[in-house]
Amino acid sequence: MPSTEKQWNFHPPAPEEFLQSGPEHPVLLQVLYNRGLRDAAAVASFLQGEDAVQENPFLLTDMSPAVTRIVQAIEKGEVICVYGDFDADGVTATVLMTTALQRAGAHVGAYIPNRVDEGYGLNLEALRSIAENGADLLVTVDCGIRSVAAVAEAGELGMEVIVTDHHSIGPELPPALAVINPLRDDCPGHARQLAGVGVAYRLAQGVLRAVSRKSWSRLSAEEAADEERSLLDLVAVGTVADMMPLRGENRSLVRRGLSELRRGERAGLFALLEMASVSRETVDSSAISYQIAPRINAAGRLASAKMAYDLLRCDEYGTAYTMAVNLESLNRKRQTLTSEAHAAAEKRLAAVDTLKTPLLFVAGDEFQAGIVGLAAGRLSDQFYRPAVVVERGEELCRGSARSIAEFDIIAALDRVSPLLVRHGGHSRAAGFTVRTEHLPALKEALEAQAAQELDALHNLRPTLDIDAEMKIEQIDWALQGQLDRMEPVGQRNEPGLFLCRNCRVRNVRRVGGGKHLKIAVDNHGQPPALDGIGFGLGKRAAELQQDSLIDVVFHLEVNRWMGQRSLQLNIQDLRRSRR
Repeated sequence: MPSTEKQWNFHPPAPEEFLQSGPEHPVLLQVLYNRGLRDAAAVASFLQGEDAVQENPFLLTDMSPAVTRIVQAIEKGEVICVYGDFDADGVTATVLMTTALQRAGAHVGAYIPNRVDEGYGLNLEALRSIAENGADLLVTVDCGIRSVAAVAEAGELGMEVIVTDHHSIGPELPPALAVINPLRDDCPGHARQLAGVGVAYRLAQGVLRAVSRKSWSRLSAEEAADEERSLLDLVAVGTVADMMPLRGENRSLVRRGLSELRRGERAGLFALLEMASVSRETVDSSAISYQIAPRINAAGRLASAKMAYDLLRCDEYGTAYTMAVNLESLNRKRQTLTSEAHAAAEKRLAAVDTLKTPLLFVAGDEFQAGIVGLAAGRLSDQFYRPAVVVERGEELCRGSARSIAEFDIIAALDRVSPLLVRHGGHSRAAGFTVRTEHLPALKEALEAQAAQELDALHNLRPTLDIDAEMKIEQIDWALQGQLDRMEPVGQRNEPGLFLCRNCRVRNVRRVGGGKHLKIAVDNHGQPPALDGIGFGLGKRAAELQQDSLIDVVFHLEVNRWMGQRSLQLNIQDLRRSRR
C-alpha cells in the first residue's frame, strides 16, 4: 500500500510595506505574517512576549467556589484526593496539583487509573476505594468532564467533587461543586486552549494565593509566588506533550516553563533529560515532544502511570535517576511494540484500497490497549485518513482514534455514544471503550460518517503550507537567530517551512536502520553545503543520485553533536527538480 503523496501549498507573499516595517529579517516577518500577525505592533508584542497578559485565575468560571472549598478543606484538615489521567498531560497535572496543595498545607494524595484495567476517566470502583480511604474532597485534573454518573456516585459516597478538565464537553456538565473547563460557553475565551495541566495550574495559583492571605497559614505571599514559578516546568511539559496551541496564554506559560526547566531544580525532569541526552541549557519544545513526553507516556502505556508520577515527585537525584532508567527501558519496549502493532495493522489493511477508504478501522486481539493510539497515529500519518485501532477483548474493547483536520473524531464518537461505554478526547485524538458485541456496529457507523463528510473531498492528501521560497545561500546563522525568536514553537506557532529549488545532491544515505534519510546539498557546487535529515524518509534515498537536482521543503534547525553546532535542514518532503 503506497503512502500518500504530500501537496505543496504556498502562502501568498506579505505586502512589501509589512516586510519593511521593522528591523526583523524579511523571512521572519513573512513567517509571522503567515501566522496571522499583520502589523508592526502585533509583531513587536509577539516577539517581546507581551502578547499574553498574565491572566487572573479567578476569571475562569467556577474558580472561586473551587478555591474556597479547597482552602476550607486545608483549614479543617480534610483529606483531598487528586484524580488524574495516565498521559503526560494528566501525570504532570496530577504532580502539579498534589505538590501545590501539599505546599499549601493540605492532606492530599493522588490516584491515577490504570489505562488497561480502568480506562480513561472516573470509574466507580476507584471512587469507592478512594472514599473508603477517607477522602472528603475529590479534585480531578485532565479528566472528569464526561463522567456525569461517576461524579454523582462520588457525591453519594460522601465526597464533594471539583472537576478540572479541558476535553470537549458532553450534553451535560457533571454534578460537581465546581466544574472548571475553559471550553464552557460561560468561560472567558482567553483560556480556551489551555491544556489539562494549564487548567490545574490556574487552580493551584488560586489556592496558593488564597492560602497565603490566611492568618493561620504558614505560607507567605512571597513563598506562594515562588511555588507558582517552580510549577511552570510541569506546565510546559504537559502543554507541549498534549499538542496544545502555542499562542497567547499557552506560549507565555511554556516560555516561562522552559526557563524553569533549564534551571534543573526538579530532580525527576533533570534525570529524564540526562537519560534522553538532552542538554538542560538548550532544552526546547521539540525536546519535550520527542524526548521527554514519550518517556513519561511509556509508563501509562505499558505499566502504571504511577511510575512517572513518582519520578516527577521525587526530590532525590539518585533515586530519580534509577526511576528514569526504568522508564527508559519501558520507552524502548514501547517503540518496539508500536512498530509491531503498525505492521500488524498494515497487514490487516492489505486488502483495503486506502485511497478510496475514508476511515481506517482495525481491530484485533494482537493489539495492546496502551499502544493502539500510537498505531492509529502512524496509520493516519501514513495514509492521511482518520484511523481507529482497537484491542479486541472478550467482553470489552478499548480503542484509540487519530484523525485529520477535515474530520472531527470526537464529534463522530459523540454521535455514536449509545454504542460506547465511555469516550473522550479532542477533534484530532480520542479514546473509547466499547462492548465487543457493539464493535461491528461502531465500525459501520464511523465509516458511514467519514464517507458522508469526506466524500466531497476527493484525493485527500496531507498538505505542506510553505512559508517562503529561498536560495541555499540565504541560509545562515543570522537567519537562524531571527527564526529562534519564534520559540517556543509548536501547534499554531509552527516553525517556518521553506522551499529551496534546484539543490544539488552531494551525497545521500539511509540511517537509523534504514528508516531515515541523511543528505547533503549545495548550490551547484557552490558554498554553503548543508546537511539535511528526513525522519521517516529513508525509502526516498532510492530516488536520489549524487549530483542530481532536487527541490527540498524543510524546517531550519540547529544540529548539536559532540559539542559542535551546525545548521541543518529538517526535511519534510523533496522532489526531483524540473529544469
